[in-house]
Amino acid sequence: MHTISHNSCCNHPIINLSILFSQPTGISNYAQNLVPYLKTLNPTLLTTLNFPEFNCYPVPANLTPAQGTKGHFNRLLWTQFQLPQIYRKLKSHLLFSPIPEAPLYSNCRYVVMVHDLIPLRFPKSFSPLTPYFRYYIPQVLAQAQHIICNSQATAQDITDFYHILPSKITAIPLAHDPNHFRPLDKTENSPYFLYLGRQDPYKNLQRLITAFAALPRRNDYQLWLAGPTDKRYTPLLKTKVAELGITEQVKFLNYVPYRDLPQIINQALALVFPSLWEGFGFPVLEAMACGTPVITSNISSLPEVAGDAAILINPYNTGEITEAMNAIATDRQLCDRLSVAGIHRAKQFTWSKTGKATTELLLFYGKN
Repeated sequence: MHTISHNSCCNHPIINLSILFSQPTGISNYAQNLVPYLKTLNPTLLTTLNFPEFNCYPVPANLTPAQGTKGHFNRLLWTQFQLPQIYRKLKSHLLFSPIPEAPLYSNCRYVVMVHDLIPLRFPKSFSPLTPYFRYYIPQVLAQAQHIICNSQATAQDITDFYHILPSKITAIPLAHDPNHFRPLDKTENSPYFLYLGRQDPYKNLQRLITAFAALPRRNDYQLWLAGPTDKRYTPLLKTKVAELGITEQVKFLNYVPYRDLPQIINQALALVFPSLWEGFGFPVLEAMACGTPVITSNISSLPEVAGDAAILINPYNTGEITEAMNAIATDRQLCDRLSVAGIHRAKQFTWSKTGKATTELLLFYGKN
């Protein structure tokens, strides 16, 4: 990391990476894949991490999700009071944030990224995210020069929930790493359907488990649920599994490290991802890139990602989920067709495309 002389970056954007820490989440994954493509803007990165190719400006290390709610609160205070000073000090003309946070009622011009509005669609009692999405984010978006999001579905949500003009929003799809997520040699092992992700209620795992239990010859298959267990929801799912008498067939894998994902995706019969809402849906894209057939929901952004390379189901209809899993289990030709179509489809989502579109947009708002 090399720090900068304050006048050298005059008229170059600053990029707020204060959310980044060593254990990447979906948002960090987005930011870290995007940043290399922003090099041509000659930006200054506000970060604690090491980006040797860039001008960097150090920020406090206690602003990340690693510090939980406290980190979130620290970051909001820092954004409101310290960030405008840094903006002036670096004589910047544009701030870009990979999350919808920016200083309010300041003279900072900024562009922000919105990933989803799920806390508004599926509010949880007493969650600090509810007031954050209800009161803070609409102010940020109203004062932004422009808003980037990851799908047409999220763009529509921003308009519906916050009454922001569509002309102020640009959907730029995300991508995957084709060197990591790719077809591998398959080994013979017990055939399993795979779900990848958290266990929040909107992920629809109760219905997925019910649908799996209704499979003809269900004893021939397993259902693997990969993703961090959650003391609020996992016990309810395990109770459901026990009630349906499928404890032997359903495996709770907990969090799977990034390096191990391609292997477990490749070996699966199919990824089953019947979420009730997604801003983008990384697991669908990653499974298609591996050539693993995908069953996913016909709502939100998921059809935008899957196109015609997946079986799209109504996630509220367990019968449809069962039918799709049974089709995968019994129809070899269907699996082969989905595998080829998925690989082809995934190639359309590259970080260079995401990066180029973002760079052009920041260049435009940097000048205007």
